[in-house]
Amino acid sequence: MFNRKNPLPKGSKKLIGAWTLYDWANSVYSLVISTAIFPIYYSEYIFANTDSIILFNIDLNKDTIISLVSAASFMIVAFLSPFLSGIADYLGNKKTFMKFFVFLGSFSCIGLYWFELETIQFGLLLYVLALIGLWGSLVFYNSYLPDITYPDQTNMVSAKGFTMGYIGSVILLIINLIMITYYEQLNLSSEVQAMKYSFVLVGLWWLLFSQYSFYHLPKGNKGVKLPKNVIWNGFRELKGVYKVIRSSKKFTRFLTAFFVFSFSLQTVLFIASYFGVTEIEWSSSAEQTTGLIISIILIQIIAIFGAILFTKAAEKFGNIIVLTIAIASWSLVCGYAYFINTPNEFYLIAGFVGLLMGGTQTIARATYSLFIPESKDTTSFFSFYDVTEKIGIVIGMILYAVAAQITGNVRFSVLIFMFFFLLGAILLLRVPKVKV
Repeated sequence: MFNRKNPLPKGSKKLIGAWTLYDWANSVYSLVISTAIFPIYYSEYIFANTDSIILFNIDLNKDTIISLVSAASFMIVAFLSPFLSGIADYLGNKKTFMKFFVFLGSFSCIGLYWFELETIQFGLLLYVLALIGLWGSLVFYNSYLPDITYPDQTNMVSAKGFTMGYIGSVILLIINLIMITYYEQLNLSSEVQAMKYSFVLVGLWWLLFSQYSFYHLPKGNKGVKLPKNVIWNGFRELKGVYKVIRSSKKFTRFLTAFFVFSFSLQTVLFIASYFGVTEIEWSSSAEQTTGLIISIILIQIIAIFGAILFTKAAEKFGNIIVLTIAIASWSLVCGYAYFINTPNEFYLIAGFVGLLMGGTQTIARATYSLFIPESKDTTSFFSFYDVTEKIGIVIGMILYAVAAQITGNVRFSVLIFMFFFLLGAILLLRVPKVKV
């Protein structure tokens, strides 16, 4: 696709709008694939007649399989990020790498149409590539935030990005829900085929809407040759970033807390639908499918208000104290979730999750961005952020996999993450409470 010839000025509405539209483009993956349709398709149709399968001569629970595969994907992203950020910072073309991951992820989502039990190895490979595509692109996308905004804009722009993502993903999820509910009127053979088409729509939505962002975001330098040692440049830059972080008490303490609460948050969001499928007493499979999708739409809508509410609170009281309250509240939600059984209780939990998700994701990203010193290598700082987050998620997925394999359900897992959210809140209390 073409690049804009005349770069937009930093802080301009059009540039910020182009950046936030990528949240609109990619968030459909997080909602439809990670959270809503795919977990139902995976648990209720792929594993309709069995709860386990033998892979690599090991009898694995279906929840163990998906969590370990996801953990492996995050580990790959964590390993790739330093290489890619080093090259991107040297060449100044982070957008090229972002494009690569968008194409990888979107076409892999389209390929999930062919995800079947008989070819589960190939299907899991596509699942891995789609996940790598999403999180790989976010390394470069997030690193644009300090490049396109001034400090007094950062909180609100971060919130706007997540809000755009919540709105866009809800729109596509509603379209998918209509497809699944009225599949006969749409001349589709079954609910399963409608779900498969939803994966295709995710890939197309992600691919097409991202092109507007690519057109307006700053383009890279041309004519810069790639030296042989640039491959290791990312690790050298990470080492330099680590030294900067170690020199700042608030930076170090924030990242320590972020490591703990981030993997808890991402894993809880990941297992939410699997929890709804296996632990909630639905009256029928139709009510289950509709109920889960409605609850997820509820999460996304309330997340919009959560992002706005927590942003306003952070502007008044400071990012750290507001984030601490949010993380402590996550611990309470997990504690309550352990005891729920009915759809109405699940909807109530969904409302709290949406409120806290919108606030936590927005303030965490904005806070980290504001800690970064004025520098041209913002990609490396966000690569460090990304590596920290992904290694944490790997730990979270492994904890979930072990709990699922031992207990055979996901209910016990929420107690584990209740503890880690509480620990994350305690660690945030050690960060200097300044308005950042």
